Amino acid sequence: MLPADYFFAASVAFVVACNLYFGPRINGEQVAMQWGLDGRPNWYAPKWLALWGTVAFMLAVRLFIWLAATYAPKHAHDVQLGILGLSLTVAGAHLFVLKTAMATR
Repeated sequence: MLPADYFFAASVAFVVACNLYFGPRINGEQVAMQWGLDGRPNWYAPKWLALWGTVAFMLAVRLFIWLAATYAPKHAHDVQLGILGLSLTVAGAHLFVLKTAMATR
């Protein structure tokens, strides 16, 4: 286990906590997932996918990073930096999406 995995685990726990907090507070069954330059949503996802798909995505990307570092180590550079970047970026984006979805009641 790499030191960055502790941060990754904390980030996954943060995303799960956000899901448990914001999930009941989001009205409707659709959540806007991407916004255009005009400020309007480009597409929506079902609420369950918007909430829990992020956790699955994080775990899948971490598995891919592990596979690359294990089976092609000369092609996997700065693995810990990649894990930290994944953790910060996805957790921050997820918080933004959930706060925006909650605000648009």
